[in-house]
Amino acid sequence: MLETIQAYLKDNWVLAISTPIYIILITFEVILSNYQKRNYYSINETLINIWLNIANASLGLAVKGMTLVFMLWIGQFNILHVSNPYLYWILLFFMVDLSFYFEHRCEHFSRVLWAVHVTHHSSQEYNLTTGFRSSVFRPFVNFWFFIPWVLLGFNPLDILLMDAICQIYGIMVHTQYVRKMPKWFEIFFVSPSHHRVHHATNLVYLDKNMGMMLIVWDRFFGTFQDELESEKAVFGLTKNPAHPYHPIQIITHEWKALLKDITQSNIAFIDRIKYIVNPPGWSHDKSSKTAKELRRELTN
Repeated sequence: MLETIQAYLKDNWVLAISTPIYIILITFEVILSNYQKRNYYSINETLINIWLNIANASLGLAVKGMTLVFMLWIGQFNILHVSNPYLYWILLFFMVDLSFYFEHRCEHFSRVLWAVHVTHHSSQEYNLTTGFRSSVFRPFVNFWFFIPWVLLGFNPLDILLMDAICQIYGIMVHTQYVRKMPKWFEIFFVSPSHHRVHHATNLVYLDKNMGMMLIVWDRFFGTFQDELESEKAVFGLTKNPAHPYHPIQIITHEWKALLKDITQSNIAFIDRIKYIVNPPGWSHDKSSKTAKELRRELTN
């Protein structure tokens, strides 16, 4: 098992392939943005995006061994085995992408997981470096969503590899330069247009388009929203952090807000639990509301 972990940690071919692509595309987008005076990039936002990616990668490397050991241990109890290699990798792609959809959905509909994920949404800019604006504590969350596939006989190393490959695509859709992909593409795959919706604070766009590569999960589970010509996306959070460029507070601001809510005096114990598990915006006294509640008010 130790040799397997060491082999995985040394296997950086995905990073080796993707890094030059990122550098070329980001450089091109920065130059074009400045030339056209679109101001898609600023130094402060770009630096904080890089910092959050470094923090996530460092934490991920620190806990990767532990999570891999746990997944390999779970793998001893697998109940299936897919012997056909083509079927194996096709199924694995769909399984990993579906895992990300449900992980992402949980992060938007559970306050404690939103505290993990919120850093990725806290930029008021939207460009390729936003894709690197990582949810720092994600390494403690994502592997739990892979457990069902381990039990179905998929190798944990293969799962993590497929997740890394899918992440490459997930980074690429963070751009404003691609307006719309062909219609057939936008039916099945996440496009930059779809993901701009996901990062927008407009009420109609909140908590929509959770997929990483396939948009079909959103269409099937009712979280799809097309980008509207009449509704230009406004990026960031509904309540932007007070210190957006502070390297620690940008990670902890939602945790502090959550702690403040659950330690209020004179509220029931069940309400303290609800602040943790209910969607962002939920409050016991309706002083703040969830996106679903706000949309319901708008239609009534």
